Amino acid sequence: MGATGIPAVDVALVWGGVITVLASVTAVVWRGLRGTLRLARRVEEFMDDWAGEEERPGVPGRPGVMARVSAIEDRLRRVEDELYPNSGGSLRDAVDLANQRLARLCPEPDECGTPDLPEPPDPATPPSAS
Repeated sequence: MGATGIPAVDVALVWGGVITVLASVTAVVWRGLRGTLRLARRVEEFMDDWAGEEERPGVPGRPGVMARVSAIEDRLRRVEDELYPNSGGSLRDAVDLANQRLARLCPEPDECGTPDLPEPPDPATPPSAS
């Protein structure tokens, strides 16, 4: 290791090197700590969203993911119940009843005739501006 021959300059260079190394180590530790804190904050937010939050004064509570999934499954079950006959209370029963009544009004569809419905527009053609 070479010396300049001037003790004051040598001391200044050594202390400058020490300060540079300490500043570099501090910066690296700070960046790592800051990243860890950010990650911890995100994990905490995720866990709050997952588990939900209790109601606080002035802030409504939020259900967690499992409560929301359960609510979605309940809604889906109610919709599915409407798709199958169940002694007159479902949407399927109403459609079947309407079909039975229509069959009594017009037993042969060919005899009743079909209404002249307009042709559906071509989806590739934009509507006219008339």
